[in-house]
Amino acid sequence: MDQLKQLNMYSVYTESPNRKLFTFDTLLDVNQIEDVLNVIQAVSSSPNQTVAASYFMRRLGMFVAMQFTNLATYDEVWDGEKDRLVFGAKEEYGKLAISTFAFAEDWRYVEDNERRDIIRLILVEECNAVIKQLRTIASVSPLTLWENIFGFLLWQYHVLLSNPGTAEEARADLNMLKDDALWEGIAPRSLFATYLKGREPSALLNTEVRTTCCFSKDVPGLMQCGFCPLK
Repeated sequence: MDQLKQLNMYSVYTESPNRKLFTFDTLLDVNQIEDVLNVIQAVSSSPNQTVAASYFMRRLGMFVAMQFTNLATYDEVWDGEKDRLVFGAKEEYGKLAISTFAFAEDWRYVEDNERRDIIRLILVEECNAVIKQLRTIASVSPLTLWENIFGFLLWQYHVLLSNPGTAEEARADLNMLKDDALWEGIAPRSLFATYLKGREPSALLNTEVRTTCCFSKDVPGLMQCGFCPLK
């Protein structure tokens, strides 16, 4: 129940959505990405595709944050087929939002000797692949989209490292995320290490840690995020 509660707090649900929009494999289909982005723009009421792409990466960033939280807390990770990860419209705080829906049976136990491979897979197949795909349609900086994910990771690692029950696993995972070799083919060095600027996640809370604006201030019903460099 604690695991489900944590997932739900980050708009990840284990039931089927009432309003299914698209799946992860649809998102990665070059022939459907423009239609998908148009749906995202419509649901979020974003003024253009750039804002819509950034909005979606913030939503996906919550799922990615939950991947690393479940890894450190339960030694589990979502590892289902891409057509089984569904994005649907769900009302949050009186406004439609895009939420993630995954089958509970698609989480699996991760052995210690495969942990590094799993983290690399999340970065390549769940983050970088989507960022590259969105940028084929929307004019948006890849750094903006990565920072949309990092904001959630920053908070989660603050929580995980502060808890004696998860600190050891979280530290090991964080060190891997800061390893340049794990980012080969994505960036010349670890983008997350660059984002952290050599500091601990807890030290960066409530600071203007971002170098780019995520455009949340441009989405109706949302506010400027707490990490915005434009304050």
